[in-house]
Amino acid sequence: MRNPIALFLLVVCTAALLPAARTLDFYFVDVEGGQATLIVTPSGQSLLVDAGWRGYDGRDATRIVAAAKAAGVKKIDYLLVTHYHLDHVGGVPQLAERMPVVTFVDKGPLQEQGRQAGELFKAYEEAIAKGKRIIVKPGDTLPVKGLDIQFVCADGDLVSVPLKGAGQPNDLCGSEKEKPVDTSENARSAGFLLTYGKFKFLDLGDLTWNKELQLACPSNKIGTIDLYCVTHHGMDLSGSATIVHALKPAVAIMDNGARKGGSPSAWQIIRSSPGLEDLWQLHYSIAGGKDNNSPEAFLANLEEKCEGKWIKVSVEKNGAYTVLNSRNKFSKTYQAK
Repeated sequence: MRNPIALFLLVVCTAALLPAARTLDFYFVDVEGGQATLIVTPSGQSLLVDAGWRGYDGRDATRIVAAAKAAGVKKIDYLLVTHYHLDHVGGVPQLAERMPVVTFVDKGPLQEQGRQAGELFKAYEEAIAKGKRIIVKPGDTLPVKGLDIQFVCADGDLVSVPLKGAGQPNDLCGSEKEKPVDTSENARSAGFLLTYGKFKFLDLGDLTWNKELQLACPSNKIGTIDLYCVTHHGMDLSGSATIVHALKPAVAIMDNGARKGGSPSAWQIIRSSPGLEDLWQLHYSIAGGKDNNSPEAFLANLEEKCEGKWIKVSVEKNGAYTVLNSRNKFSKTYQAK
């Protein structure tokens, strides 16, 4: 008969040599009121959503590269540009110079008029000439191993039928008025729902108020979610209660800057959303003051001139997810619905 002690030691030593199970990781990079969210799958594939601003001596590209290094990522497999505004697409050329980007993902041609818009799009086109390109429309999926990434809006169009498990009537429909029609790139944002087992994450870019109402009414086409990237940096041009309260996020992360985003009305809508546990912010909002900002433990950057600390979210296979503030190492774990 085999020695039970030797057998026990063999099992323990073998387990120690096995690689730890990897998590699905999100790095919400501080790009001062723009967006740059790095998503790294358990298999090591990477998806970057937007690349922040251009200029500032390459500040945003530097911060993204630092997050990628921390995640063990040497290339960006997919770079999704939600829309062609300065705080989302501006940093793409500088980032592409610093690390390889395999595939660029966007909503197609520029629709907005204006000199700056044209210059930004031209610089983007020059950058994507070095890689592959995928143009998405609502209903399309992104071939990322182990994840279900489905686009719910792109180039002004929206999914016409509810996603799987969604479609519930929305009692809030009609309770909020539409805003003036937005003809900018914001209303043409490419937004998606990411599903990993029980866990669901939503990012709508800068999709504006009226488009959100169409996604949420007369029935909720998205369903409920766990993690919500606050639309449009928490500006009151987006984030209607009609959609946010229908989504019922447990955790919201606001990629606001010290002086950009974080409107008091947006805070109020998010905080009053059914089932919300916490709102995390990339920055303390100067205009928001103590009455609106989240508690200090949930703020990645306290000062206007900061080091650019990020917020990291790690999702386990069973759906549990932990949010970490890289500034103070404060973390909190939540359970998927």
